[in-house]
Amino acid sequence: MYKKRSIFVALIFFAIVFAGCAGIEKKNDKPIVLTIWHVYGGQTDSPLNQIIDRFNETRGKEEGIRIQVTSVSNTNTIHEAVIAAAKNEPGAAELPDMFVSYPKTVLSLPDKDILVDYKDYFTEDELKQIIPAFVEEGIIDDKLMVFPVAKSTEILFVNRTLFERFAKETGAKEEDLVTWEGLFEMAKIYEKWTDDKTPDIPNDGENFFVHDYHFNYFQVGCESLGEYFFTDILKGGKMAFGDKFRKIWEPYADAAISGGVWLRDGYATEPLRTGKAIVSVASSASVLYYEDIVTYENNISEPIEVVSYPVPVFEGGKKMVMQRGAGFCTVKSTPEREKAAALFLKWLTEPDNNVEFVVKAGYMPVTDKAFEQLSKVAGKLENSKYRSLYEAISKTKEEYTFYVAPQLPNYLDMEMHFEKNVRLELSRVEQEYQEALQNVEQPDKELYIEEAYQNIKQAMQ
Repeated sequence: MYKKRSIFVALIFFAIVFAGCAGIEKKNDKPIVLTIWHVYGGQTDSPLNQIIDRFNETRGKEEGIRIQVTSVSNTNTIHEAVIAAAKNEPGAAELPDMFVSYPKTVLSLPDKDILVDYKDYFTEDELKQIIPAFVEEGIIDDKLMVFPVAKSTEILFVNRTLFERFAKETGAKEEDLVTWEGLFEMAKIYEKWTDDKTPDIPNDGENFFVHDYHFNYFQVGCESLGEYFFTDILKGGKMAFGDKFRKIWEPYADAAISGGVWLRDGYATEPLRTGKAIVSVASSASVLYYEDIVTYENNISEPIEVVSYPVPVFEGGKKMVMQRGAGFCTVKSTPEREKAAALFLKWLTEPDNNVEFVVKAGYMPVTDKAFEQLSKVAGKLENSKYRSLYEAISKTKEEYTFYVAPQLPNYLDMEMHFEKNVRLELSRVEQEYQEALQNVEQPDKELYIEEAYQNIKQAMQ
């Protein structure tokens, strides 16, 4: 009896020891470390880096997951780096576990199967929590390859300080910027108003308006008026150049040829923040780059007020806006690492975490619940620039349809080709028209508008 009891005690002892050892071993297990390339802010001052730090110290610590940011740049740089890595080009960096990307980058990959299908890690109910248009944009070949954590949208930004100066002398009203027709008519008036201020210097009128992406203007404009922008989708797609395209081309080209539209390369933030234009349509995230002080070419500075509105619409057109903002792609590895990536994304899209992140970055949340919280937070923001932005974003969410571009293999090439040609062609005919004004009392502007249209159409065939 004593012997049996001793054996029993010994077994208990060994069980306790081994259990303790097992516990220590588990506690000391190295966490799963996931590397990330993203675009949200700078390397040292990034709203995403800040919230990643909080994840690492909370949920990540609990689950044995650590997120490591290895690059913060922009989508163009990431696009090039991802494609180079996927093609195993000499000197290319190794793909991270996760990277921020647009669908057009995925479509450019030599092998899309290197990416995780998030449908394997998110339930239908979980995906239903996210705004459908945001999910739809990330679906490629019936797989969810680009997961939305923060979306931007196009917003109309106005330098109210300079606009009010212009309005005081011309009667211009910010309400007239509600329609594209009103905006472009105002662009012509502004160019003439600024030109008249220096009668001894001909043709020195200034730009009124700048658009980040001409391709977006025409694409969404056509679709909002009920006309397909693309045709032959099943054959890869090309631009349709229908009647509605011509309708939205004419006021745009008219204002551009008159000198009221910024046509040079680059983002819309630059001319607005330097006073070379006073109205822009750009990503909502552009708010990060607008300063409260503008410095002009003569080195004179002044404080300015930048306000935000939903993008203009065409008279009789549907309120539609391009959704912007990239999403996260996850590179296939092991089920454990892929599950860890999905867990991080689930945590990041929880309403509290999502709102905390997007408000700091100038983006929109991705769920209706987060939007409900956002509407409460927006009115309490101390910074008037951000308060104006989120009021415009909330109104956009309520009144506009988020446009989902088709998944075309040549979409990126088409976009880049169109952007380049539109800028170059309109710049060329603008110069020719301005020169004609010096020699002809009233040159026929319609001829220049039509010439540019035909050249663009031919270039995109």
